[in-house]
Amino acid sequence: MRYLPNSELERGQMLAALGYDSLEQLYAHLPKEVLLARALDLPPGKSEYEIIDYFRALGDRNAAGYACFLGAGCYSHYRPVMCDVVVSRGEFLTSYTPYQAEMAQGTLTTIFEFQTMICQLTGMQVANASMYDGSTAVPEAAMMAMRITSRSKILVSRTLHPEYRTVLGTYLRHLGAPVIEFGYDAETGQADWGDLESKLDDRTAAVIVQSPNFLGSIEDWRKAAALAHSKGALLIYVFTEAVSLGLLEPPRDADIVAGELQSFAHPPSFGGPYAGVIAAREKYIRQIPGRLVGETKDTNGNRAFCLTLATREQHIRREKATSNICTNQALIALMATVFLSVYGKQGLRELAQQNLSKAHYLAGGLPLRFQGPFFNEFVVKAGARTPDEINHELLGHKIIGGLPLGRFYPELRDCLLLCATEMSKRAQMDLVKKAIA
Repeated sequence: MRYLPNSELERGQMLAALGYDSLEQLYAHLPKEVLLARALDLPPGKSEYEIIDYFRALGDRNAAGYACFLGAGCYSHYRPVMCDVVVSRGEFLTSYTPYQAEMAQGTLTTIFEFQTMICQLTGMQVANASMYDGSTAVPEAAMMAMRITSRSKILVSRTLHPEYRTVLGTYLRHLGAPVIEFGYDAETGQADWGDLESKLDDRTAAVIVQSPNFLGSIEDWRKAAALAHSKGALLIYVFTEAVSLGLLEPPRDADIVAGELQSFAHPPSFGGPYAGVIAAREKYIRQIPGRLVGETKDTNGNRAFCLTLATREQHIRREKATSNICTNQALIALMATVFLSVYGKQGLRELAQQNLSKAHYLAGGLPLRFQGPFFNEFVVKAGARTPDEINHELLGHKIIGGLPLGRFYPELRDCLLLCATEMSKRAQMDLVKKAIA
């Protein structure tokens, strides 16, 4: 790679400051096979007007005006305008991390409210603020369980999001912590509790179960908790569709809850940024990764907020830290906070009911692969055609179809994972049903 300053004079000045006479001397320590023997293939600089035109042309290539039935951990929900109004304010958009409480009461207040709402949503007693996304929250929760139990074995359901399982394996590979999967029932799409029970032992630190799971089925988390606790292990409950918690009972029997809040006002946006979250029982508060904002009083006795617990590497010694994630996604978490404030408890319940109703309308008459209860996602058999052929037909109607499952589950190569949300319209759902059935 070769950087060229604006002029030969500038380049000479930079090299002289480094003690070199030429670019070749600067790169002399590198093997020849990694050096680029030509100039970078970049067009000349563009004016601001040309840059704006360039990005507008790129934007026209996006799927504007398309209906989307693709879920799998990233969901198309309505974003209240109020979310953008609040997060676009300078005091939130441009503020840095709230180290000085006397200068950051607004940011600290929003984080405190975020933590409170997550506790109400999950049935847990404490919540952090927050993780990068759901895929990093899961391994952080697993390592938290390992610290609490002083054990290393992790049992994870095969119906946990496949990409979450991949990140989990990457995290734990060099910690000497075995990650063992247990299967799912071929009839219901739910976890196989018999397989889990056979793999549980006194070395198990945690059992990880997602509900609704990647195949859309709702899991019996009470059964999972009972099995885990019988061997002294913890239950980590995972969610990717946060809207489901508007209807499903909070997983109060779990020990740790890890999840993804993309559904709460975060656009799909090519995969991020999102906001992950970890919530837990209060007795595990000192093992929770990230940081927590707490309520206190200032010198005048007024209600105030401060960083109560910060166990990240940038705050304390590395060997004492609970996580090396050194951000709390405060702006992204604020979007979720505004979303929950706008909807409220009843509004979130009504939103979840819409998702449930539309998904069951879409599923009506289709060849479902599993017979277990589901929320707004489910698996259908493609039939005589392949999933890709069905999706190609739907694109002609400006519809993004479901996820072909063969990539993650070879035994389901003839199946599609479909999702319906409040954004799905009856006419579009009818087209999807016609293409499949």
